[in-house]
Amino acid sequence: MANLIDIYHKLLEYLGEQGWWPAETEFEVIVGAILTQASSWTNVERAIANLKSEGLLSSEALLQVNEEKLREVIKPVGYYNAKAKKLKVFVEFLHDNYNGDLDKLFDQDTEKLKSELLSVWGIGQETADSIILYAANKPTFVVDAYTKRIMSRLGLVNENTTYSDLKKFFELQLPEDLEIYKEFHALLVELGKNYCKTKPLCDKCPIRDICAEWKNSSKKR
Repeated sequence: MANLIDIYHKLLEYLGEQGWWPAETEFEVIVGAILTQASSWTNVERAIANLKSEGLLSSEALLQVNEEKLREVIKPVGYYNAKAKKLKVFVEFLHDNYNGDLDKLFDQDTEKLKSELLSVWGIGQETADSIILYAANKPTFVVDAYTKRIMSRLGLVNENTTYSDLKKFFELQLPEDLEIYKEFHALLVELGKNYCKTKPLCDKCPIRDICAEWKNSSKKR
């Protein structure tokens, strides 16, 4: 079986540091994590730029803004009706329970924080882990569709593996290192977007030599 830390170093050498998550504040990370659900990051960047230009990229501003106005501002991301509501629900939760103070929210252990975030409407496993890893700066591995696709094609997990089991798969094999968790997740996203696509570009993939799917397809040629 391929070693995850070896895969990490190979991707890092080939793709370089990703510097993910691109944001100026912890709150911007949270907004991005909610807006990126079923949306490309390019569209999220456009929506965040709109929020900044309207002076709405703070919990206080989002708490006060009319939801109809918010929908218009974040329109580039798609599903903007639901996402506007999700942002409003989150900032209401933050202000009702922590007086709008992210430090107070983040000042608890990872398990309790995850439970709190999952209790908020509109925040699922991936969004919660993204917030914990990139905003709270606590080590928890983020799993997404790219991760599952890549790992199943490599032959390391079953394509029906659950989110929780795939997360454990990474956390049991990797050192509990915040920067490795951040960088590895970002590298897998980059690999999934540009190489291990729905229709994969196997000939250009930097880890095809350890890929079960690539080896199987090569035998058929």
